[in-house]
Amino acid sequence: MALNLVKKNNAPELQLLKTEPGLMPILKSGDLIEATLIENNGRAAFFEISQAGTGILYGIEFSNAREILKKMNPGDSVTAKVVTPENEKGSIELSLAQADKQRAWQEVKELKERGEAIQAKITGANTGGLLALIAGLQAFLPASQLSNEHYPEGAEGNRNRILEELKKFVDQELAVKIINVNPRNNKLIISEREIVAENVKELLTKYNAGDVVTGVVSGVANFGAFIRFVDHPEIEGLIHISELSHNLVDHPKEVVAVGDMVKAQIIEIKDGRVSLSRKALEENPWDKVGEKFKEGETVKGTIYKLNPFGALIKLDPDIAGLIHVSEFGSVEELNKSLVPGSSHDFVIESIKPADKRIVLKLKTKPAKQDEPKANEPEAAKTGEVE
Repeated sequence: MALNLVKKNNAPELQLLKTEPGLMPILKSGDLIEATLIENNGRAAFFEISQAGTGILYGIEFSNAREILKKMNPGDSVTAKVVTPENEKGSIELSLAQADKQRAWQEVKELKERGEAIQAKITGANTGGLLALIAGLQAFLPASQLSNEHYPEGAEGNRNRILEELKKFVDQELAVKIINVNPRNNKLIISEREIVAENVKELLTKYNAGDVVTGVVSGVANFGAFIRFVDHPEIEGLIHISELSHNLVDHPKEVVAVGDMVKAQIIEIKDGRVSLSRKALEENPWDKVGEKFKEGETVKGTIYKLNPFGALIKLDPDIAGLIHVSEFGSVEELNKSLVPGSSHDFVIESIKPADKRIVLKLKTKPAKQDEPKANEPEAAKTGEVE
C-alpha cells in the first residue's frame, strides 16, 4: 500500500508520486486534511478524502464530534485529523475534535511567530495570575507578566490580597502577546508586559542620550531609584545610586523618596531600558576642589565611614577624603583610632580632581603600642634621655 512506499527513499514508486501529484497522496497520522461528509448514520460518519479514499469517524471520536456533525449535511466539508492512515478495512480513521484542537494550536503558534498583539478575555484568576481563552485554548497570564498599571501593588506576600486584586480582571479583555506555546504540555503563556514593552520601545525613539526629562520617583531600591516619565508614564528609567548625587550616598532613600518629582539626564537607552543621572544636572563640587583645598595644608574632617581599605573623611558637605589603612598598620588599629562621627586634624597629601580623590594623613599619628625589646636600656624603654 501507499504507506510502504515511504520506507525506501530510493523506491521508484516514491519518485513517481513526487513527479505525478495526481496519484494517491501518502497520509500520516496527525495530518490535517479536508474531508467531505458522505453519510452520518448515527453511529459513524463517512467522509470522502480526495484522491485518498474513504474516511470514517466512529467510537469516541464520533461522540466527541457530535456538536460539529449536527451542523453538517452530506456534501459539507470540514478539516479532519488523520488518526490511522489505513485500518484493517482499508478506511482512513479520522478525528474532528482533535483537528479543531490541533488547528487552534497551529493558530496560536503562528500568532506567536508573528508577534501579534491580541485581545484575550479573562475567564478566571488564582494567586499566580490570570486565566484566559485564546482560540478555544486555555492560556495563563502570570502576575509577573502584567503591566505595571495592572500589577497588584502593595500585595506582595499576601496571597488573599493578590487574589482579590486579580479577580477584578475577570470578564475583562486585555491586550496580550503570546510568549510560550507548548502543545505537548498543554502550555500557553501570554504577557501583557510584552505589549507595554513594545510601546515603550516605540516611545523611546523620541528620546536621545543627553536629553533632560522630568519624572516621578516610582520606587526606591538599595541600588538606585526608578523614575516614571511625566510625559510618558509607560516609560520607567533607573537612576543608579552612583548617579544620584556627587555627595557620598549610602542608600538612595537619603536623596529621594517615592512620589518625589525629579529632573534627570538620559545617559543611555539600550534594549528598552533607560539609564538616568540626577547628578549630571548638578554642579560638580570636584571641579572647584582646588579652590577650597591645597596639598600640604591641615584640614579638619569628620569620620564618615570605615572600610577594610581605610576611612572616608567628610571635609565639607560635598567633598570626602580618604586615609589609607596602611597609616595605621592594620584594620584593627584603624578601628581603634578612628570612630565614625569623631573629628580629627588631617594633612592633605594629594588632590586628584579627575579621580575625585583626596588622600589624607593624620596630622598626629596614633601612638604605637609596641613592647620594648628585652635588651634595650631602661631609658629607651621609658623614652627618657640622659
